[in-house]
Amino acid sequence: MEPRLILINLLVKLGVAAAVSSSLVRSKEFKKLLFREERTFRQKVFLVLWFALPIMTGVWIRISQTSFAASDISFETALILGVMGGRWAGSLGGFLMGVPAVLHGEWAAIPFLVLCGFLAGQLRTMAADKDDIWSFSPFIDQSIFRLIRRNLPRPRLFDWQIMFFMTVVGLRFVQSELAQNLPHSIFSIESPNNFWVWGAIYAATVAAVGIEIKVFNSVRIQIKLEEQERLLLHARMEALQNQINPHFLFNTLNSISSLVRFDPDRARDVIFKLATILRRLLNTSDAFAPLRDEFEFIDNYLDIEVVRFGRDKLRVVKELDPASLEVMVPAMLLQPLVENSIKHGLSPKVEGGSIFLRSRLSDRRLIIEVEDDGVGMGGTQLEQSSSWAGMGIGMANISERLQVLYGDTARMTIDSHEGKGTLIRIRLPLVESASAVPEGFYAERSSTRR
Repeated sequence: MEPRLILINLLVKLGVAAAVSSSLVRSKEFKKLLFREERTFRQKVFLVLWFALPIMTGVWIRISQTSFAASDISFETALILGVMGGRWAGSLGGFLMGVPAVLHGEWAAIPFLVLCGFLAGQLRTMAADKDDIWSFSPFIDQSIFRLIRRNLPRPRLFDWQIMFFMTVVGLRFVQSELAQNLPHSIFSIESPNNFWVWGAIYAATVAAVGIEIKVFNSVRIQIKLEEQERLLLHARMEALQNQINPHFLFNTLNSISSLVRFDPDRARDVIFKLATILRRLLNTSDAFAPLRDEFEFIDNYLDIEVVRFGRDKLRVVKELDPASLEVMVPAMLLQPLVENSIKHGLSPKVEGGSIFLRSRLSDRRLIIEVEDDGVGMGGTQLEQSSSWAGMGIGMANISERLQVLYGDTARMTIDSHEGKGTLIRIRLPLVESASAVPEGFYAERSSTRR
């Protein structure tokens, strides 16, 4: 084959390696099989089939159309499959990819590819750190630099990167010798009379292996980053969910202290309700809870506040649609809203007032309203509260949690008039059961915000 055609075929080979690996990682099933350390027998078989079937098609194209010689990357894929899946997977993949070539008369294809897959799998078992596999670079100068840097503080003879590089080159040399000394025993692009083309052939082989590993590793890093983001959001959710206003505890304990002298039974009842609230805060680990549970929690909270303010100064009115009570909502959603109404709306009002709790379903949305007939807010206060930070830690907490969980699909608004009261309305998409909350919910919602 002419040197010019060889170079063109080598470029096509690199393109095929990049295209095949990029196409494979688009499949969720393939990524689940590839990015795991332990696999069952069935999972190994499926991983082999994912790799082998498209490459077998490429071998058949190479056999039937000689102009497509570069589409045969069975040698490189056998190495990749062995180093990713282990000795068994590499050997089976090498066998399958060699079948079309053997049927065409290239009898050495199967034993050679099986050997490649087995040796690559053996190298996988020798890697002390499996991350070395993913960081393999086709650029030998970088591998040598890493070898020197690693051996300066603590010398060691075995370096996986260099060993794998030498294995790829060595096996490619074996393939070349088979093709030259046993004609038609195996397919191999050769240029024995041109040193530069010969070097390009070896470089393209190493680069094809490196390209596939780099494509897989980039997807692996992306998955790890998404997982870390999901864990971070989950930690933020737990921190936000478990916040409670220390002033509420201080005021409640003061109320209990005064009740102990004059009404011990009432004091005992308040202690029980406070214990129920604290138990809920300490034990809850779910991000979502039925709206019914949230209102039951609010009942305990309001019973304590009624003791503090007096029944004639704090009245509670509920207008709840029964169909809305089974909808899943973020846990501890209502308490900061009610606390805000009492603290900013009713506390400054000498004669007290009422809190109205409403819930209903409308146009595939859950609408929750917390309204008070307290002092309300003027235009300046509303401006300050537009970021919710001006309404206090609790309201900022709710706003951030809704953003984390729902992105732009949830909305919280405030409508207030000075001297008339404040209405806080939340619109949420419907989540009707805990099983309906999708796995990786935090990561999905965060990706919608980007």
